[in-house]
Amino acid sequence: MEALLWICLPVLVAGGSALLAFYIMQARLDVAVAQEREAVSEARIMLESHKKAMEETIKATEESARRKALDEFLADVRTEERHYVRENKMLFMNRKCLVLQERIFFRNIPLSNWVEHEMVVEEGADVDKLAKTLSIFGSDMFQGALPAPRGGPSAVRKMLR
Repeated sequence: MEALLWICLPVLVAGGSALLAFYIMQARLDVAVAQEREAVSEARIMLESHKKAMEETIKATEESARRKALDEFLADVRTEERHYVRENKMLFMNRKCLVLQERIFFRNIPLSNWVEHEMVVEEGADVDKLAKTLSIFGSDMFQGALPAPRGGPSAVRKMLR
């Protein structure tokens, strides 16, 4: 019996040691896998944040380019304006009318025909001031109606002229 004990005891110790080594290695493997998953998760989060930042940068760049193109286009759009006083003589009446003509240009290309406005002028009225109030394309009335661009009021004047 003693011989059997001396034979089985080392086998039992070896089996226990092997089982203990297996569980320790399994635990180390689980820790290593958890660390790798954490590293992959952090890398994925960083990639997604870089992707979002890149998309926002691209969108901002496209918007900036679009705005710059629009500003350049509007810088090339201008109005031409002319006015004169027309006198209508009827029997005993002289009637003076201010005739204002305007048209829109893109560089040197007219975009519209002459738009004509006529307004009766009273004696002693300031013709230039009346012409400015009668103007459609170059009037200061639009400054309140249009949203102020980044350049401020001077940009609105530039855009309207």
